Amino acid sequence: MDELNVPRRGFKLLAGSANRALAEEISACLGVELGKITLSRFSDGEIFVRIDENIRGHDVFIVQPTNPPAENIMELLLILDAVRRASAARTTCVMPYYGYSRQDRKDQPRVAIGAKLMANLIVTAGADRVLGIDFHQHALQGFFDIPVDHLYAAPVFVSHYRKKQLKDLVVVAPDVGSAKMARGFAKRLNGTFAIIDKRRPQPNVAEVLNVVGEVEGRDCLIPDDMIDTAGTVTEAARALKGLGAKDIYVCATHALLSGPAAERLRNAPIKEVTVTAPVAHPATPRFPPLTVLSVGELLAKAIRYTHSDESVSSLFE
Repeated sequence: MDELNVPRRGFKLLAGSANRALAEEISACLGVELGKITLSRFSDGEIFVRIDENIRGHDVFIVQPTNPPAENIMELLLILDAVRRASAARTTCVMPYYGYSRQDRKDQPRVAIGAKLMANLIVTAGADRVLGIDFHQHALQGFFDIPVDHLYAAPVFVSHYRKKQLKDLVVVAPDVGSAKMARGFAKRLNGTFAIIDKRRPQPNVAEVLNVVGEVEGRDCLIPDDMIDTAGTVTEAARALKGLGAKDIYVCATHALLSGPAAERLRNAPIKEVTVTAPVAHPATPRFPPLTVLSVGELLAKAIRYTHSDESVSSLFE
């Protein structure tokens, strides 16, 4: 793509180590170099952070998803603190994945609300703004006491599926919480809508109870914000296939692919799994139907608009 021509003066893009490849893609789209930063470990394992150039008075953007391990969030907090102490004018935390976001309520006695704690830590460490993609719940934006720009990967997926020219498509929400997202996909792809009624007897275990909608003889798309152990989407795919669905496609912004995810997806009746790459895994499980799309350009545009004080929501109009 053409460079987005970010003014060099007063702008710095820094990257943590959680997803260096994504940060480099963003920097290439913007036509700027990543800022100089030292990230190292002391002999006891503690993280050391130092900004190696002058950022006084600059508009600083820090690219760092906060997926496990916990070192990722700790590294982000230390970078934020270092940037604040270096007298940056404004600091935006570019957090492509919001770790601990599923711990967003007190649904049992004596449990932590991890999502709120992470938000508090990020604000306290020095962030002035947050830029994220497809939070697990939209209400999580309210956990931050600073402005949040919430991006959607849907345009990237919609472009991908339009090229396939799928006919007679049904977009299937894997649960009630994904219904709004699924309706948006159905509208943009000229498809119809269905929803799966499921329950979770325990964490990372999903059980399909019913499918509401007509899927027999039709291609199905199951969109979700993330795939963790892949229990939800694989059980959904089997339920749809059992009702006579044709080809089944799955898409998700965040591919955690933990535990048995790769094996489950490999053995499920799914034609293609399409994800983006806000989360980087050194050994991301690969299987034949996996397609990875880029959100680097989307993030680069949002950073450019934020730096220029333009409307980020205009990206989705």
